[in-house]
Amino acid sequence: MKKLIKSLVLSTVMLTFSVCLFAQVSATATASATIVTPIAIANASDMDFGNLAVSATPGTVILTPAAARSVTGGVSLPATTGTVTAASFNVTGQASFTYSITLPAGATTITSGGGQTMTVDTWTSNPTPTGTLDGTGAQTLSVGATLNVAAGQAAGTYVSGTPFTVTVNYN
Repeated sequence: MKKLIKSLVLSTVMLTFSVCLFAQVSATATASATIVTPIAIANASDMDFGNLAVSATPGTVILTPAAARSVTGGVSLPATTGTVTAASFNVTGQASFTYSITLPAGATTITSGGGQTMTVDTWTSNPTPTGTLDGTGAQTLSVGATLNVAAGQAAGTYVSGTPFTVTVNYN
């Protein structure tokens, strides 16, 4: 009987220690979030290929994001250049954040008052394909493209009826 009581006491003591060894413990954490300044884009200037002359041969005018022009085929650039500007956009948002740039996937049609058309495609930008906002949360995005001119294209001022879209998104 003495042995039985000793065994019982010893078992109780061991059971108490094992319950203590496997006791649960907890820790806490907090949740937080930071809302950043939304990214925005605004048109600063429209694209203008300037004055050009055509012949009986089709050609193109390539306008870089720096507003430099070059021509192919039957297009030439007269000495009186007219207004030549790449499209320019002001991108704003959270300082030092990077963003992706999506240029139009297809062509934009520009039309004269007489109903004649040309297409603008092969879009390029500076920066590309991503930009980085400066310490104040701003950057200028310039866009160039290629103007496709038909042989003997009719004289006139051509303007897009629907503007082209440039999209920016935070990376």
